[in-house]
Amino acid sequence: MTAATPDTWVVGDLQGCCQPLEALLTHPDITLPPNTRLWFAGDLVNRGPDSLGTLRKVIAMGDRAVCILGNHDLHLLAIAAGAGRLKKGDTLSDILNAPDADELIDWLRHQPLAHYGEGYLMVHAGVPPQWDTQKTLALAAEAEAALRSANWKQKLATMYGNQPDMWHDNLRGDDRLRAIINALTRMRMCDAQGRMDFDEKGAPFHDGHLMPWYDAPERKMADPVVFGHWSTLGLLMRPDVICLDTGCVWGRQLTAMRLRDRALIQVPCTR
Repeated sequence: MTAATPDTWVVGDLQGCCQPLEALLTHPDITLPPNTRLWFAGDLVNRGPDSLGTLRKVIAMGDRAVCILGNHDLHLLAIAAGAGRLKKGDTLSDILNAPDADELIDWLRHQPLAHYGEGYLMVHAGVPPQWDTQKTLALAAEAEAALRSANWKQKLATMYGNQPDMWHDNLRGDDRLRAIINALTRMRMCDAQGRMDFDEKGAPFHDGHLMPWYDAPERKMADPVVFGHWSTLGLLMRPDVICLDTGCVWGRQLTAMRLRDRALIQVPCTR
């Protein structure tokens, strides 16, 4: 008799909200099945009240957890690298001033930008229409290698910028790295060709020009994509895409979805 495959739950953006995470981890559907695994869809830290506690709790899960990087996680790395600065509303000082800050930052920069398993692709923000699963993972690996390299601080110094705003296979160097990171951690709206728009951050719409990235025509992605990043979109569950950013940091809910049947757990959040 073979052992049952452990359940996997995908968790939306935490953004430093440690108490809702603790409540989620005590839910019987998480605690009772043996060896339950959790995937975190990026933005572990920032804007919530306890970024340090949240980061420590996720790290303590060890191999039980898979974490991908979101734009707020990259913002923390950039500040630590001297390539960014704290902004109004950031709640990252507790991590930067922690006695083991170097170890925490080192752990974070070794996390992936995309993850595939059980027939699902997880990214933080979006996938350009030109990418399938294999290409997404390969391009994510290029950016991951840069973040894990000895000159990671210099690489982060070139991360910011809205150009190029469209993927081309002939992109090279800093432009290529920036386009990969922008797609995986910042993308929401795009045009029919996949040109990314970074101004629109509200609820999704179609205006004859812009549309949500997942509605771009001729998308090459065959696997369902689970993502976060878009609190104004909120919970979206379609056969091809699932958004799990339900605005925990804004006092709404922290959402987790079980992969095998798409069952949901939602934990209320307060600011």
